[in-house]
Amino acid sequence: MCQALIGNYREEHVFALTQALELYDVYQTKVMACDKQIEAILTRLRKAAPRPVHKLPPARRRGDQKNAPTFDARAALHAILGVDLTQINGLGPYLALKLVGECGTNLAAWPTAKHFTSWLGLAPHNKISGGKVLSSKTRRTDNRAASLLRLAAGTLGRTDTALGAFYRRLSARIGKAKAITATARKIATLFYNTLRHGMAYTDPGAGYYEDRYRERVLRNLRRRAKSLGFVLVEPDPHAAQVVVS
Repeated sequence: MCQALIGNYREEHVFALTQALELYDVYQTKVMACDKQIEAILTRLRKAAPRPVHKLPPARRRGDQKNAPTFDARAALHAILGVDLTQINGLGPYLALKLVGECGTNLAAWPTAKHFTSWLGLAPHNKISGGKVLSSKTRRTDNRAASLLRLAAGTLGRTDTALGAFYRRLSARIGKAKAITATARKIATLFYNTLRHGMAYTDPGAGYYEDRYRERVLRNLRRRAKSLGFVLVEPDPHAAQVVVS
């Protein structure tokens, strides 16, 4: 350590670094103690829960996550819940564990996914006057589960997934902040349906979302053309092209 400070050596620097290293070691010890306590609680819940009907599916991604628990949180959650929440893009074992800690293992308190997203503060809060929508902004909230879902949504921007394609398209149109909120709402709906109704989520891929978006745009164009008395016709790729010089 002293050799690393050659040229700008000061005694107080070495003292500060020593203090920081000792504090880091203390914090790591405390984190390990927390992990052991969480593991013990999950083991107790696992014994009381019925055995899952389906086996734990293969992990969606390989490798350990940064700051991941020292135990297998994914297997523990699957044994308790009977579903694998990490199959939802954006949800890793650690984030899924924290979400379950915030929302519980049974989402019966919310009759539908719309009630759940409204509680999270991720659903549009429409202000209507005279039959006209004046504002549809989401309300401000300190909901920790909503913050976790926004964190999950922010990780999808560069992924080749349906949720990633959804986020990128919205981000280009309305900005990153609103795109993160909208994507977090989609993840919340998937989380609710998986945990409440046992839905098995499978990512259809970015191409599936792009195809559905194209079909929706074409359907709107055909309806608009019909209202104006026109018919939308796709060009013939084999038709001869006329070049005017």
